[in-house]
Amino acid sequence: MTDSPNVVIATAESFQSLVLDASFDRPVLVDFWADWCAPCRMLMPLLAKLADEYRGRFLLAKVNTEEEQALAAQFGIRSLPTVQLFKSGRAVDQFMGALPESQIREFIDRHIPRATDGLLTQAQHLIAAGSLEEARGLLERVKAEDPDNARLRLAEVQMTAAEGDVATALDEIDRLPLELVNDPEVATLRGQLRFSSALSDAPPEAELKARLQQDDKDSEARYLLAAHHVLRADYAGALDLLLDLMKRDRAYGDDAGRKGMLAVFDLLGGGGDLVAGYRAKMMNALY
Repeated sequence: MTDSPNVVIATAESFQSLVLDASFDRPVLVDFWADWCAPCRMLMPLLAKLADEYRGRFLLAKVNTEEEQALAAQFGIRSLPTVQLFKSGRAVDQFMGALPESQIREFIDRHIPRATDGLLTQAQHLIAAGSLEEARGLLERVKAEDPDNARLRLAEVQMTAAEGDVATALDEIDRLPLELVNDPEVATLRGQLRFSSALSDAPPEAELKARLQQDDKDSEARYLLAAHHVLRADYAGALDLLLDLMKRDRAYGDDAGRKGMLAVFDLLGGGGDLVAGYRAKMMNALY
């Protein structure tokens, strides 16, 4: 066992609490290693040293793959050492091999909260509440104080969408920094923008319901209704409509029903009971 409060040993039984749950509070770096692996033995003390130097800004969790083979398989570990970084309950980045300390620091720093992150969080709350002028002021402050903060670009995309320019926001989200590609917040925003774009010139929900009552083969009405459900966070209702669309009309919108379900899964973070249930329904319908 380790004596450092910043280093833990994770097993199949403790992985949920020590890694997945803990990663909602701070990043968790998971070192998948084995005793026979010489590079693992080189890397391990370096990671432990960094965990202590960063003073708890991230947690290091060690997984012995010889003892936890199922856990290693679950996370797709094919070579050792592999180090995965978890945030908000999911792996968002990784590296393989015994990298030099400078590269490991660069890897960690991409995911460690920065001094301006609090300002960005405030700005995002203001954007969600519709207080765009106040949010814009905070974004300008961050741009002046910390222009290299990757999350500034994400907040700017959210601002663009809130201003009503969904098409530009969709274009901008594909140009976000590489370190944000697997960020759960980006996946959520991309899903929201996709359905917002679909509704840019769409009829109101009541009209779409009436159309579907008159003609249950109206695929456009069914898809747009699903988009309305997504934007008011009725994800189960949206998935029901999209699953029905997938079963009825795979040709509509180049398989828009199935693709829409996948977009909702991403929006929901790719996990949880709702996603698991509807993913099973989707697979049953496909095969």
